[in-house]
Amino acid sequence: MSVKAFELVPAVERDLLMGDKARINIECIECCGKHLYMGTNDCFIHHFLLDEVTSSKGKLTYSAQKLLHKYLGLKKPVAELRAASALERLIVLCDGIVFLVDMVTLETVPSAAGGGAKIRGVTAFCVNENPVNGDPFCVEMGVISSKKRTVQIYMVYEDRVQLVKEVTTPEQPCAVSVDGYFLCLALATQYMILNYNTGASQDLFPYNSEDRRPIVKRIGREEFLLAAPGGLGMFANAEGVSQRAPVNWSESVIGAAVSFPYVVALDESFITIHSMLDQQLKQTLSFRDGHILQDFEGKVILASTKAVYVLVPLPLERQIQDLLASHRVEEALILTEGAQQNIPKDKFQILHKRILQQAGFIQFGQLQFLEAKEHFRKGQLDVRELISLYPLLLPASSSFTRCHPPLHEFADLNHLAQGDQEKVLRCKKFLISYLGEVRSTEVANGCREDVDTALLKLYAEQDHDSLLDLLASDNACLLADSVPWLEKYHKYFALGLLYHYNSQDSAALQLWIRVVDGDLQDSTRSGLYEYIVDFLCSCSNPDLVWKHADWALAKDPTIGVHIFTKRPVSKDVTELNPEEAITYLGKHSQALLLFLEHLVLERKIKKEKFHTHLAVLYLERVLSLLSEAPADEERLSRARQRLQALLRESNLYRAQFLLGKMENCEQLLLERATLHGKLEENDKALHILVHKLKDFSSAEAFCVWASSCRDSAYQQQLFHLLLEVYLDRSLPGKSQAAAAGGGELEMAAVDLLNRHGEVFDAVRVLRMLPEGWSLQLLRPFLGRAVRTSMHAGRTAQIAVGLAQSENLQLLHDRLKDRKKPIFVSEKKGCHLCHNTFSEPDVVCLPGGAPVHTHCVAQRVRDSPNKRQLTNSSNHT
Repeated sequence: MSVKAFELVPAVERDLLMGDKARINIECIECCGKHLYMGTNDCFIHHFLLDEVTSSKGKLTYSAQKLLHKYLGLKKPVAELRAASALERLIVLCDGIVFLVDMVTLETVPSAAGGGAKIRGVTAFCVNENPVNGDPFCVEMGVISSKKRTVQIYMVYEDRVQLVKEVTTPEQPCAVSVDGYFLCLALATQYMILNYNTGASQDLFPYNSEDRRPIVKRIGREEFLLAAPGGLGMFANAEGVSQRAPVNWSESVIGAAVSFPYVVALDESFITIHSMLDQQLKQTLSFRDGHILQDFEGKVILASTKAVYVLVPLPLERQIQDLLASHRVEEALILTEGAQQNIPKDKFQILHKRILQQAGFIQFGQLQFLEAKEHFRKGQLDVRELISLYPLLLPASSSFTRCHPPLHEFADLNHLAQGDQEKVLRCKKFLISYLGEVRSTEVANGCREDVDTALLKLYAEQDHDSLLDLLASDNACLLADSVPWLEKYHKYFALGLLYHYNSQDSAALQLWIRVVDGDLQDSTRSGLYEYIVDFLCSCSNPDLVWKHADWALAKDPTIGVHIFTKRPVSKDVTELNPEEAITYLGKHSQALLLFLEHLVLERKIKKEKFHTHLAVLYLERVLSLLSEAPADEERLSRARQRLQALLRESNLYRAQFLLGKMENCEQLLLERATLHGKLEENDKALHILVHKLKDFSSAEAFCVWASSCRDSAYQQQLFHLLLEVYLDRSLPGKSQAAAAGGGELEMAAVDLLNRHGEVFDAVRVLRMLPEGWSLQLLRPFLGRAVRTSMHAGRTAQIAVGLAQSENLQLLHDRLKDRKKPIFVSEKKGCHLCHNTFSEPDVVCLPGGAPVHTHCVAQRVRDSPNKRQLTNSSNHT
């Protein structure tokens, strides 16, 4: 695709060059700074001074002034001119002779004594622009000889030339270019690279010199441009490798030059300009009768036979802007990045960022969002440039103004979409995605408030799920701008979160309560009531908790009580006083019960007041259910189980007080028995269980429970008491059944003995039992009693044996200690207090360690078993 990269500007008009002489033709040109030299077919050299003139509109023109012309006297056309500015010399090829001419006077330089200033038999030559000789006043030159298949390397001085190297070639060369030690040659049938220092060569590709004029052009360090078959411009480096793709120019190219990033080619009718970056044809200029195209220090000059022109490149930024104006984004970016080496680093970075930003907006307008996002990211776009396209998204307090000159052509999103709502929606979705990605990166530095506020507005408008995530996390949303927007779209729960983030918890709670009560409509959050309760649980302001807890308890006491029961314990949350909470919950009986259960059963608070209060509430609940007619047996059973569990497990409630409340209630005999047990009135408890309830299993369970934290003697006493209750003959009509062992209580006594025989004192039991009982009934009990007695006797024997063994060992140690002396001195220390000895009276520990007598006495007093630690004889 075309782009205007160059303008063709006249430099030397026909009249200025030849006047009335119609047969004068330009054969060669050379430019050195402002100085332009031309060689003509009549053996003249013409010297012009070129001045650049910029018009008021910024257009560049050239003004040429002829300084001098000189006839060389050879009557042949001047074939080549090359300037050696350091020597102030022109190297001239005319009639097969290379010689030197003064750049100022155009006089031929005479030969120096002992040397020559001319080279004869030359068909072509070139100057080495990357010389290997370090002498600044010497020019290196490659020369093609007309008689030999050789290339000669000369050193050119101010008044002489010197041959330094001669290299043989496979075929007669017809064109040459030199870079360092490398010669790029066009032979008769092929191109080749030749290192004249090492002799190494590399064939490139074939061509026919009879069909077309060869082109060998040095374009950079160790890189050349060649005219290849098929109308291709090929690039080759010193290794013979092409690192750039070829450009496709015409078959009849007669000259080429490089003005980065473009390759300029000249044929019989046109100038073609290709990009080295993407190899595409960018511009074509009509140019008749052209036959010379060369570049001099970045300036591209063309000549017809009668006039000279300069190909002036347009400013790079203008070229890029033209491409962007045509929406040719990729070409603009390729051109920008390709020009990096020719632009100062700081300037390039600024230019590159701006081009990327412009490219991003072009692709944004084309809905190519992925590409746009990538360009925005690389170009480090101020995200507010994008936000400002969307009406009302930027906060009213934002100080942002758009970049000038503008990065795009859009007034706003409506201008871009032209009424297409689908397009508007897609653009908004893109902005949501883009802002979500950049808000936590460096892109949002300095404008976080603008970014987060815009994102909140988009989330609210689009009913986006991420609105709550934004407000529940760290954010910079501006309250003044966000409140009306959230109210507009009925996002009251989100607005409450925003109030909370801005430390306005009271406003948040009032808003949420209105939603739960139905005054405001917002379906964003299901279970908002539970959320409010959780919020109050973790609220650090106790005044807010007391203010709104009543509303929560009135809605649902079982959930509302969580405000008190699930309050976290941390330094950020003030703990509520339990007694104040109990007083506050007095009018909410169900919540009060749950809160007391939390204190007593979950937190295990050891406070009599709480335990008694909970037990009273349990009891009142049971009594209330008992008074109902008909009674709900299932609910009553659950209520009694709770009461019984508390009575059994707690030791802190006022048992006598509770017993007084249920003294006359015959339905709560089991609970009364438990309370008697707590009061150590075990006989009353067992009497109720055995004689009133006739619940023998509960009686046994009572004995196990009541003795669970006591010693074995107390447990034995309790079971004997139960056995006595079973065997009590004072009850009317029982003595006869007891003698036979066949009554209900007697069978319970037998079962008790057989199940818990290890607890009882067997001798005492045998004395208590009626004589008429059958031993067969008591066989399990008697068998267990015998085994227990035998086990106790054998255990005692083992203990006696171990004690005797220990005593014997101690006696042995004492006898050993008596046989050897114990040495003490003021330098030795006591093994117990570590102080030295001041007197000879010591006691020897088992093992022979001496200690003070008062130390060992103190140790014996402190020992829990008062075990004798010393031997009975003190000696020194």
